[in-house]
Amino acid sequence: MGKIAVIGSNSFAASHFIDYALSNTNNEVLGVSRRPEKNSIFLPYKKNLNISRFSFHQFDLNKDMALLLGFLDKEKPEIIVNYAAQSEVGPSWENPVQWYNTNVIGIISLTDHLRKSTYIKKYIHISSPEVYGSCEGNVKEDHPFSPSTPYAASKASGDMFIQVLVKQFNFPAVFVRSTNYYGPGQQLFKIIPRSIIYIKSGKKIQLHGGGKAVKSFIHVRDVCAGTLKIMEKGRLGDIYHLSPPYGYSVRDIVQRICRIMGANFNEVTEEVDERPGQDKAYVIVSEKAKQEFGWQPKIAIDDGLRECIDWVNKNWGVIKDQPLLYRHIP
Repeated sequence: MGKIAVIGSNSFAASHFIDYALSNTNNEVLGVSRRPEKNSIFLPYKKNLNISRFSFHQFDLNKDMALLLGFLDKEKPEIIVNYAAQSEVGPSWENPVQWYNTNVIGIISLTDHLRKSTYIKKYIHISSPEVYGSCEGNVKEDHPFSPSTPYAASKASGDMFIQVLVKQFNFPAVFVRSTNYYGPGQQLFKIIPRSIIYIKSGKKIQLHGGGKAVKSFIHVRDVCAGTLKIMEKGRLGDIYHLSPPYGYSVRDIVQRICRIMGANFNEVTEEVDERPGQDKAYVIVSEKAKQEFGWQPKIAIDDGLRECIDWVNKNWGVIKDQPLLYRHIP
């Protein structure tokens, strides 16, 4: 039994990965996050039968770096999966320095220390296809960077530094770039849970640019399955995409939610201006993961949307009182 440290453990994707890892490995899992643990409806691992193999530790990547590094040196996890990031695109225009502090300076401080350690066997870096800019056509893992937002530029900068460590010091990093994952427990300001909540609350769903932007929505459990495969079998220094072979427009996703919930699309939506830096399309190729690990997404979009709707309905007593807009916390 080795140790897996998951940094950014209270984020949507990381909390699902912890749940998946507890169910599909025998490893001890160390969760690291800057915030205290949230309501359990947002942390699926809380109900995992193997929760005794999980422990939570609170460190801020920006404010507690020395303490975090000391903790990692003491625990000596063989694998680190790093989800920690300032990840919202829109607010990155208003606070670019804070995005760079976390996604560049924080990443440099962390990985430059880890590359000198003797206990790390693999560092899984959760990157983003946003580094490519608008993703249309045959976008593979060697596609050039062309970021179009401060968030994307900061993620590209962090990735490039880690790639230098791989090249110069054989740092055992592997990169994961997944598209728009969704599922139960997602942040409520995201388009899928927000649309469900607005329909239940009688509010108008705003479609930026008419909802024409195409995104590759993928269920978070499919991403977890791929990430675990990459953790176990991914080649050091390599980049892996996790994405379905097609995309859906935001408009189509909202229409599907309306159809499942029995709502009139025209009555519950309104078109507003597009956001700056919004990429026209967000579709990438994942043949590499399919060929090397036999991975492919399994959860159909309508089945995943029904699961999200069921999750909101089941937890409505808690969700109805939660804020529905993104709130930036430095």
